[in-house]
Amino acid sequence: MRYTMVIWGDDSTGKDPALIDEVDAWWQKWHAAGKVVRGGAKLDSPHVARTVSRGADGQPVVTDGPYLELKEIIGGYIHLEADDFDEAVAVAATWPAIAAGYTVEVRPIVG
Repeated sequence: MRYTMVIWGDDSTGKDPALIDEVDAWWQKWHAAGKVVRGGAKLDSPHVARTVSRGADGQPVVTDGPYLELKEIIGGYIHLEADDFDEAVAVAATWPAIAAGYTVEVRPIVG
């Protein structure tokens, strides 16, 4: 079954070189084990984002930046292949950035 890890946290903690090395090792380990599949991505800073929402007249309105000003941002997503939900959660629980304060949400992929 396929699952997605959605990763979010404080944007300032993701720049630690030691953490970047740990994340690279994590990718290599789980990719070699067949648990990480193509389709994931690290996202650019929310400062370069544009948000599209519904305006008062029902038409789309485009604004610069994220919709909400938050300390925590969505940093990326990773697609997993696992036998069941518990295995997907177990793989996600090894994400190195959790120790740095990041949070990982795991969801089944529908369809």
